[in-house]
Amino acid sequence: MKIIILGAGQVGASLAEHLADEQNDITVVDLDSDRLRELQDRLDIGAVTGQASHPDVLQRAGADDADMLIAVTNSDEINMVACQVAYTLFRTPTKISRIRARAFLEKPGMFNNQQIPIDVIISPELLVTRYIQRLIEYPGALQVLDFADGKVQLAAVKAYYGGPIVGNELRDIRSHMPNIDTRVAAIFRRNRAIMPMADTVVEADDEVFFIASRENIRPVMSELRRLDNPYKRILIAGGGNIGERLANALEDNYQVKVVEQSYARCRQLSESLRRTIVLNGNASDKDLLIAENIENVDVFCALTSDDEANIMSSMLAKRLGAKKVITLIANPAYVDLVQGGEIDIAISPQQITMGSLLTHVRRGDVSNVHSLRRGAAEALEVIAHGDTRSSKVVGKRLDEIEKIEGSSIGAIVRGDEVLIAHRYLVVEPEDHVIVFLTDKTKIKQVERLFQVGFSFF
Repeated sequence: MKIIILGAGQVGASLAEHLADEQNDITVVDLDSDRLRELQDRLDIGAVTGQASHPDVLQRAGADDADMLIAVTNSDEINMVACQVAYTLFRTPTKISRIRARAFLEKPGMFNNQQIPIDVIISPELLVTRYIQRLIEYPGALQVLDFADGKVQLAAVKAYYGGPIVGNELRDIRSHMPNIDTRVAAIFRRNRAIMPMADTVVEADDEVFFIASRENIRPVMSELRRLDNPYKRILIAGGGNIGERLANALEDNYQVKVVEQSYARCRQLSESLRRTIVLNGNASDKDLLIAENIENVDVFCALTSDDEANIMSSMLAKRLGAKKVITLIANPAYVDLVQGGEIDIAISPQQITMGSLLTHVRRGDVSNVHSLRRGAAEALEVIAHGDTRSSKVVGKRLDEIEKIEGSSIGAIVRGDEVLIAHRYLVVEPEDHVIVFLTDKTKIKQVERLFQVGFSFF
């Protein structure tokens, strides 16, 4: 696939790296020639220096015959104009744009071929907000992801000493919960992936990824770790777009406070939020945190645009007694360094955004892609098309389907029914198949496995 990426920032560079590894024809456009040269030294990609929305620049990037344009510059306006130019002059088939400003996102009707021709809008702030909201809804989870419109969920938890299943084989989950169907998709032990078998023994500190229907997520979590009490009190450091969105999403069900340094922004937040208490101050101020009874806070979320400030305020909040600390880290290189100590969960907006972008880039009918463990693994929701003659999966039992090392099928969603993967389960046309990948180099093989042969058409 020939893809033009506009913007060589963290998202654009990460996307180029993902897609170049999968043998796509990638060209990156940016004003920063040094940044482009650095990318070309690492990746087999094309690079064009120039303003991303200018017709001559897009033409030099190969817009005449590009299959897809992905606009992820730091400017909403440049992204939108670039999509307009790509459609008007080059008839680029698929145009994806990152849009951050709420004013644009609240007018979705303006994005169509008659007005602003963008096929897919990606909003990092909205994606991150939903991600954090899930973590608050499921106390103790490291990650909770939706598939098939939320009918099935993939959750990650850290197994702790004292959990019912720790020290026992995975098959014991079924004997403990005979009426609940679940499947452990992968275990990460000391940063290495283990493809689980029935006799795999769960160890303390394992990161366990399991899949189940939405209503069964909490019972399965209780098998792997002591369940945290439901959260009530949330303190958000940073009243930017993400902080405001999160407070707005939570304030009807939780006691929410936002700490924001800018007095003018505090006034805006006070007008836009109905039940949230807005405080003017610095979340790295020990006296402020003590005054706000940080030891009684269930979740402290550091969501400013400054990584160092987020890390400092989070560590301070944890030392002063906050039960759970969630920190936004813009630089992906920091994420693995800070998570797991005093900071419970470090979140990379780039990795979350990446999953949403990859959903629209993967070949075949892929309706969901989620990046797992800060990009170390992926989970895909693939729709099975065709029939027994044209498909390699339709009409076959799971134990008859070609085995791809580093991948496993976790569940199938058939209409409103969630079917946890077992070897005798047969794939039917239009099933939504949830595939877990610990080896991302095998993505091409998974895509080919689900592609429909010519006899289908």
